[in-house]
Amino acid sequence: MNKGLIRYVMGWVLIILALMLLLPLIVSLIYNDGCWKYFLLISGACGLAGGISSIFKPKKSQMFIKEGFVSCALAWLLLSIIGALPFVISGEIPHFANALFETISGFTTTGATILGTDRQIEDLSHSMLFWRSFTNWAGGMGILVFILAVVTPLSGQSNMYLMKAESPGPVVSKLIPKLKNTAVLLYVIYIIMSVIELILLLIGGMPVFDAVTVTFSTAGTGGFSIRNAGIAAYDGNYYLQAVITAFMFLFGVNFSVYYLVICRKFKQIFKFEELRWYFFIYVFAVAAIGLDLTFRSEVFSSQLDIWHHAAFQVATYQSSTGFATADFDKWPEFSKNVLLIVAFVGACAGSTGGGLKVSRLIILVKNVFKELKTMLHPNSVVSVKMDGKTVKDDVIRNTSVYFTLFIFIFIASVLLLSFDKMDFTTNFTAVLATFNNMGPGLNLVGPTKNFYDYSDFSKYVLMFDMLAGRLELIPMLMLFKPLSGVGKRIKK
Repeated sequence: MNKGLIRYVMGWVLIILALMLLLPLIVSLIYNDGCWKYFLLISGACGLAGGISSIFKPKKSQMFIKEGFVSCALAWLLLSIIGALPFVISGEIPHFANALFETISGFTTTGATILGTDRQIEDLSHSMLFWRSFTNWAGGMGILVFILAVVTPLSGQSNMYLMKAESPGPVVSKLIPKLKNTAVLLYVIYIIMSVIELILLLIGGMPVFDAVTVTFSTAGTGGFSIRNAGIAAYDGNYYLQAVITAFMFLFGVNFSVYYLVICRKFKQIFKFEELRWYFFIYVFAVAAIGLDLTFRSEVFSSQLDIWHHAAFQVATYQSSTGFATADFDKWPEFSKNVLLIVAFVGACAGSTGGGLKVSRLIILVKNVFKELKTMLHPNSVVSVKMDGKTVKDDVIRNTSVYFTLFIFIFIASVLLLSFDKMDFTTNFTAVLATFNNMGPGLNLVGPTKNFYDYSDFSKYVLMFDMLAGRLELIPMLMLFKPLSGVGKRIKK
């Protein structure tokens, strides 16, 4: 293992984290909540450690595939542990396991929380609420992607493997020839969309602090709210909830689509098979839930409420954001099952959303039909095609391996959680909510509940699931694999 290279990357991660911690420090000074000293202390320590770690470039510029994935996993663990310190040191979330759970949930854009039982969300100071929501925004696009966009401490294929380890989806490609420019372009799109949502929320009368934090959580599809009631706190303001619904859906779209919009290549947009499936799943799920609530439920008094909340909840589950405008735990079983299926599939690859990803579902389904056709006609040559192009065999193989690992880890996590005295639905949806980075589940972890009652052991299992789900499994599993051995070498 090239430990010098990993140390160098970790140094830049610490420097970026030090700069990020200055933002809640400023918020603390504005609102005079007294927490600025905690952020200053941790930021200074991170800056010093990062400067020492990155002052000397590694002698060896070669990187193995394993090193890229291990670097990514270590970076996210480092971010989460240090990011939890402000909560612990300030005493606002004094128990370290709870603070770490909240921070990992933030950076992985899961939105699952331990707040609301022992401590209400509104009890946190403004700067801590800002930091909590900002972790959603920072984790949405990815920390290493930001490093590639701004400082690019590495180059060539080394950067590509770091980006592959952090970016969601079965395939990661460059939008434009240079990887640095691709990273910059992704962040520019991300920032522009965030600013547009912020402006629209302000136009709707949302308070500035609320609008900023809601935008952070929507853009990162994280779902953290500064109010215990969540988005339901703005109940009756259909404009605000409609804006949030639209942007949850939009941030779940592959960002390559927005690049084509910028380039005015509108014809190519309609060729995106994943986008068509994503849109169809959304419309079908909204229609199914809307009709179910219309004929089989008395939760809502008007058709406007039914379709409004159906559209919102499908968007929040499909994009894995985790916001809620209603207690859908009280909805009919059919509606709840539709939401769970939507959450399992998730958003598009190359978006800030979680889940299995629509592109993987397409590849898996088409590969099943390919294998069936091959069984009936052994001499025929059948290929899996997507967007009019043949999907490479290694992509199909990787997708199958991912799905197998997904199911295995999912089952293992549910079994481990069963040591706590929770019911099956609670444990199953808790794993689904954390593994797919979507936030609330059902029953004891439903939209009006939280994860506080789980034991520390179960919380650590769910923390692993959040990190594994956000980093697409492999980087986290690499941490448990011996670091010696032969890997594929990546040269500058």
